[in-house]
Amino acid sequence: MPATDLSLLIEAAEKAGDIANRYHGPDAKRWDKPDGSGPVTEADLEVDAFLSGFLQEARPDYGWLSEETEDNDARLGKTHVFIVDPIDGTRSFAEGSRSWAHSLAVATDGEITAAAVFLPQRDLMFAAAKGCGATLNGNPVSVSCETDVAAARVLTARPAMDPKHWKNGQTPVFTREYRPSLAYRLASVAQGRFDAMLTLRPSWEWDIAAGDLLIREADGHCSDRTGQMLRFNNPTPKLNGVLGANPQLHQKLLADLNPEGPGLAPL
Repeated sequence: MPATDLSLLIEAAEKAGDIANRYHGPDAKRWDKPDGSGPVTEADLEVDAFLSGFLQEARPDYGWLSEETEDNDARLGKTHVFIVDPIDGTRSFAEGSRSWAHSLAVATDGEITAAAVFLPQRDLMFAAAKGCGATLNGNPVSVSCETDVAAARVLTARPAMDPKHWKNGQTPVFTREYRPSLAYRLASVAQGRFDAMLTLRPSWEWDIAAGDLLIREADGHCSDRTGQMLRFNNPTPKLNGVLGANPQLHQKLLADLNPEGPGLAPL
């Protein structure tokens, strides 16, 4: 089943890319969501409508969770659930950047079993199915072997470097880099291009779901900010931050984090 779901997700992501590419981001109509939840564009909504119809027609017994669809409790009683971000990195899309992604996943009893992260402007298709490994454009990928925190390249936002989030107020020394899309950050760690990614913010499931499986199938480890395994299709679809890396580096970064540190503002 995961492999069959994966082929469906890849097809859906490619078609979503065709839709999004019809728009020039800065020219797309744009609105701000209520309560400071960020922007949305007409491209987000068109991609969401396509994915909702295409995927649910193919799997009518699966639940549905998407950033751009009003949530309801029906998904909670489903064994399988699609978890989708039509365009992850909407701000980048609206600014004309190429670093935005379609993030598609299937959760089975709370665990991600199939995932695709597609960056159509970069022609990058990251994919994984449970037990089948992770790939980039069809070629196997794996997390980096870097275990020295000081030598690590870590994808994280600047607020995560505040000493209050680290034990004894000591932020570890590593090379901080940034990408606006959380799905792309996770995929880049799975690829081995970067050594780790970290977000301490309460994180929406649709930003994280696909990347979680990519890292795990690339021989890495992914958890929340306290080291707990990520579970999906929660009544409130948020996670307590995310840390992804190879197992050894993950353990070292987790040991440096202040488990009682304050969370950051929601995404």
